[in-house]
Amino acid sequence: MQGRFHSAGCEARLVRLFLSSTILAWCGAILLSPARGETVASGKNSADRPNILFAFADDWGRYASAYAKIEPGGPSDIISTPNFDRVAREGVLFTNAFVNAPSCTPCRSSLLSGQFFWRTGLGAILQGAIWDSAIPSYPLILRDHGYHIGHTYKVWSPGTPVDAPYGGRDYAYVGHGRRFNQFSQNVSTAADPNAGKQLLLDEVRGNFRDFLTARQNQPFCYWFGPTNTHRKWIQGSGRALWGLDPDRLQGKLPPYLPDVPAVREDFCDYLGEAQAFDAALGVLLEELERIGQLDNTLVVVSGDHGIPGFPRGKCNLYDLGVGVALAVRWPGRAPGNRVVDDFVNLPDLAPTFLEAAGVDPPAVMTGRSLVGVLESDKSGQVDPTRDAVVVGRERHVAAARLGNLPYPQRALRTKDFLYIRNFEPDRWPMGTGPGCGEPNGPMPDYEALREDTFAAFSDMDASPTKAWIAIRHQDPEVRPYFDYAFARRPGEELYDLRKDPHQMENVAESEQYAPVRKELSERLLTVLRRTGDPRVAGNGTTFEAPPFVEPVEKQRVPR
Repeated sequence: MQGRFHSAGCEARLVRLFLSSTILAWCGAILLSPARGETVASGKNSADRPNILFAFADDWGRYASAYAKIEPGGPSDIISTPNFDRVAREGVLFTNAFVNAPSCTPCRSSLLSGQFFWRTGLGAILQGAIWDSAIPSYPLILRDHGYHIGHTYKVWSPGTPVDAPYGGRDYAYVGHGRRFNQFSQNVSTAADPNAGKQLLLDEVRGNFRDFLTARQNQPFCYWFGPTNTHRKWIQGSGRALWGLDPDRLQGKLPPYLPDVPAVREDFCDYLGEAQAFDAALGVLLEELERIGQLDNTLVVVSGDHGIPGFPRGKCNLYDLGVGVALAVRWPGRAPGNRVVDDFVNLPDLAPTFLEAAGVDPPAVMTGRSLVGVLESDKSGQVDPTRDAVVVGRERHVAAARLGNLPYPQRALRTKDFLYIRNFEPDRWPMGTGPGCGEPNGPMPDYEALREDTFAAFSDMDASPTKAWIAIRHQDPEVRPYFDYAFARRPGEELYDLRKDPHQMENVAESEQYAPVRKELSERLLTVLRRTGDPRVAGNGTTFEAPPFVEPVEKQRVPR
């Protein structure tokens, strides 16, 4: 998304003020790195350096048939993802993978930089994001160490310059088109749906082949980032295109979602889009087999946060918003057929990719390489120090609240507990709407809430589920679902996952849990202070001041 910003010179000064706590480390990393565009051989023999394929789905949470096998009873029961399952079976399936921020650009800023999102300057917000070229990113480091890099579809956006952490459009391979991003729209309008599917998969193949052809005896690093699991998709497409029956979801949705036909169908259509992503993953694996490179490639598959347009999903710190699928296949290095419970924050992938390539990660990266976990032959908990992750959010849609203010949150997730700190509990977590931060008045109608994210509560994507709940907000039976979705939240939330896996009962005020709340709060704040989070570091620049709250024009949710 493009916004209205200060002049480039003023913006640069403001961003560097924000980054004052880490700029010296970045400068040191840059001085030790080769000049941009200069190819330097890695200290590791080039023949030993693996290719890297990263398949990263937009808005894809933790849904795959591989997960249904180990945790039956949820929505994954009805999905079929044979290609993800193959990667998991022949490699490592992670059960506790989480994004650092449940919003597209901040999540990707953290992943590409290998740092917590709050350390990425204006990359920490969605609308109005600007990338600071002083921040090291793993693709450009790999490029400067002899890797052929490229990407297809979405990498880092919305933001300016588009895809900057991956080298921008110079490394884009989309010569065969971008239609896969609107999968259900394009297939649903085809005379023959099966032929329509094949046409889009051929597009995926063609773009990948162009990338492979362009390399010159180099290891490669490829990012495949379709947006088809992002809103919106065609209603009924889950059944029509993939044979998924919405009624099979009955009794399998989390209890904070109304188990009604409209919501089941909406969720089912989303799972169909995840199956489309999986079909494309199959094409990429086929191409690697065709050129004899599959077993020399580190394959990583994940998503950039949870389901969009559903309460407690995208833009929330509950598991539905921050929990994602993650499978890694690395023949010869990572023993396969393992299920690992170690906690993974997606910024851990950047140092993982670098270490796998024989490149030392910059000291500024806060992520922790997973290479040791991958090379272990153990299942379950491999590294006992990987017992928690920290997640958070600031601003998503700029106009969600008066003054373009963020909804600042941080959270600590362990095996047994989820602790959330809401820094501004007087604000509305999903943005304002009639009677919720705005004057009482009629709720927008069903069609507006289904089609227009900005109609109300604009930090939740427009969807049939959002519309179904919001227009029934005065119905006593529906009101609890409305409150789960849109109501204000207290300053602290604590959930005992041993008794309450869906995070429904906040026990933060319970005397019984006071020691746990204190311990988790202190642990969270320690991480935030140590990593220079402006929310707690007190370094003179906060997310409440320009340029972070600069006005941004209302725009549609990015694809």
